[in-house]
Amino acid sequence: MAGKSYDVIVVGAGPGGYVAAIRAAQLGLKVAIVEREHMGGICLNWGCIPTKAMLRSAEVFHLMQRAGDFGLKADNIACDLQAVVDRSRAVAGQLSGGIGHLMKKNKITTVMGAATLPGAGQVSVATDKGTEELSAKHIVLATGARARELPGLEADGDLVWTYKHALMPKRMPKKLLVIGSGAIGIEFASFYNTLGAETTVVEVMDRVLPVEDAEISAFAKKQFVKQGMTIMEKAMVQKLDCGKGKVTAHIETKGKVETQEFDTVISAVGIVGNVEGLGLEELGVKIDRSHVVVDEFCRTGVDGLFAIGDIAGAPWLAHKASHEGVMVAELIAGGHPHPVRPESIAGCTYCHPQVASVGYTEAKAKELGHAVKVGRFPFIGNGKAIALGEPEGMIKTVFDAKTGELLGAHMVGAEVTELIQGYVVGRQLETTEEDLMNTVFPHPTLSEMMHESVLDAYGRVIHM
Repeated sequence: MAGKSYDVIVVGAGPGGYVAAIRAAQLGLKVAIVEREHMGGICLNWGCIPTKAMLRSAEVFHLMQRAGDFGLKADNIACDLQAVVDRSRAVAGQLSGGIGHLMKKNKITTVMGAATLPGAGQVSVATDKGTEELSAKHIVLATGARARELPGLEADGDLVWTYKHALMPKRMPKKLLVIGSGAIGIEFASFYNTLGAETTVVEVMDRVLPVEDAEISAFAKKQFVKQGMTIMEKAMVQKLDCGKGKVTAHIETKGKVETQEFDTVISAVGIVGNVEGLGLEELGVKIDRSHVVVDEFCRTGVDGLFAIGDIAGAPWLAHKASHEGVMVAELIAGGHPHPVRPESIAGCTYCHPQVASVGYTEAKAKELGHAVKVGRFPFIGNGKAIALGEPEGMIKTVFDAKTGELLGAHMVGAEVTELIQGYVVGRQLETTEEDLMNTVFPHPTLSEMMHESVLDAYGRVIHM
């Protein structure tokens, strides 16, 4: 295979890379994909998918404990952590295997190994059988990202965990510290707290889930505290002292440093792009804080070289990576795709209660100069939510007061990660408040709250 040439070589087979490869193959291009570890990347193997499987187990466990609320009896309820992990790994394995099948089906050449880019249009792959040299006019970098490690807070896999350790725990934490309350941190906090760990979350910003709308963050925090979590905001873990079976955390809050002991720490303080060892600087690729600098079409400025997904910067979401992969494949094939707009990409967090949002927060909309109309509707006013036994939640919509444009939507509560897509489609179709008000939502559904929130923004809410 030495020196084999392709139309497109994709480096990295996560949700950005493998989707780019499939779309390019569909468009008639000859494609190779290089992956050094797992087909499906972090998302399928160590991220989105296995965490959702584990969170589903926690959700069922939580419901079993509430059996009496539903007129049911469940005795001697217990959790087998290893069985929960085994199910999660089986789900990930099933999907990862499916990616290999999709590559074959689309006649994409798969090369397993670590890639470097020795020159323009060239990819050298160190495989377990030696080095393979590939060439292509177009190369798509989709190498993803990994957990950021801060000095003094390094993971050892024993007492201090990254997300990978947290997905395959050796033991059930009794007293857990989670550093960082973004999606990853809060999902693990939610999982272990539900299964019985005494959980503390430390967030350096002034609120948990700091990228969400302030009202949604406040609502979620109240629920987390109700579930027994300790939430420390505007706080910083300065260092961790690991002893035998325990970690002493030095936490700075309100100008004072206090120490607390934990048996497990999960560090979830962001990610860094996998940009090293590829030979990018030598090619003239610009890198800013571990991310490749790209334009709106994911072009790096080096002829024929694109970068998509986490390596190309925020938002760090699998669906953003996939969509960029499709866009780049169409561009390479001579099409005229629309650029991916970050403000039209929904974010979903699968803690309990779930959190989902798209577009601008109320504060951001105002900061951008919009006069806004804001609507809210609580789950307690919705028949389906009450029937489900999930009356805690709210939906908030933000409109431009002059044009009626839907600027943003923010939700917290049961199944909101599924509901958000209604507003995503609305924004894509450039909907106005009038379109949404005139849409008939089925009854009884949680989606009716989406209608009511819009009505509330214009003083027409029915069920409040």
